[in-house]
This record gives sequence, C-alpha cells and structure tokens, in this order.
Amino acid sequence: MSTRRSPLAMALLSLVSEAPMHAYRMQQLIKERRKDDVVNVAQRNSVYQTIDRLLRDGLITVRETLREENRPERTVYEPTEAGLETLRAWMRTMLSTPAREFPEFPAALAFLPVLPPDEVRAALDERLESLAAQLARLENDLAEGAAFLSRVFLVESEYQRAVLRAELDYVRELADDLRAGRITWHRPQ
Repeated sequence: MSTRRSPLAMALLSLVSEAPMHAYRMQQLIKERRKDDVVNVAQRNSVYQTIDRLLRDGLITVRETLREENRPERTVYEPTEAGLETLRAWMRTMLSTPAREFPEFPAALAFLPVLPPDEVRAALDERLESLAAQLARLENDLAEGAAFLSRVFLVESEYQRAVLRAELDYVRELADDLRAGRITWHRPQ
C-alpha cells in the first residue's frame, strides 16, 4: 500500500526522522520554525489524522508513551525504515516534479466576467495591498532569519518571496490594463 503524499505527511515524517517526538512537539516545531507558511497545521486534528495514517501505513511506529505529572499522556513516534525510504522518495518527487495544484486565484482569474470590471479592479487593488504587506513581512523575516540561520533553512522563504514578487508584478499589470481599458467585458444582465 502506498501512502498518499502531502506536505503535512512529509513534514511530520521529516520531524520524527530528526528525533523521536510526540504530536504536540511536531506541531510546535513547525510553528517555531515558521514552516506553517508552507505546511498547514492550523487544525491540530489534521496533525493527528496524518499521524494515524503514517502509523497505519507502517511509516512511523510508537516508540513509547509518556505521562509527566499534570500533563496528558503523550505518545512518542519514530520513523520505520520504510518511513525513511518513503520520505526520501517523496522529497525527490516533490523537488523534481511540478505538482498539478488548483489554487484559488487562477481559478478566479478564469472567471473574471462574473463580476463587472470595476469590481474586479477594486478586488485586485485590495489584493495588491495584501501582497505588498505579505512581501514586506517576508522580507523582514528573511533579514532576521539570515542573522542566525544557514541559508538552507531559508530557501522556502526565498521561493515564497520570488512567487510573491511575480504575483505582485502580474496583478499590478492586470489592474493597469483594466484601468486603461486594454481588458474589458460586458456582463450579461
């Protein structure tokens, strides 16, 4: 049986490969390392569901169950040999093969005529503000991180910065084309 690859499964498998740990620590490390920009751990339940799937598929195993005073019982996980092999295979695939993803923004662009051009322009202007703020935060985070982290731990942020810059440029051009009337349409009544 082949386990379904996902960014969260890859992240959790990677973490237990560093050192055996419990689910809460995995989620905590993802947030501390600011990897929650690329791996969704907002819902704790999704972490536990993914751990269950990794366990069921034999990619991780229970190392021990701990109970510290005044704390709930915590199960500590570690990778199996199959888990380590799967992690390496996933990494090679995720690095080498572009995934077919379906983000919301291109889907919205595909159906622009649903809204009148002036509403699209207003929405794009809001998006520009949001993207500029995200880029400023990311630039700041990169500058701070570069002071104490090796570049290898910042490459996903560098990628995010490049993608944000490209999107900002594209959205700016599209908004300018709408303002200048180079792109227009009439909504049927």
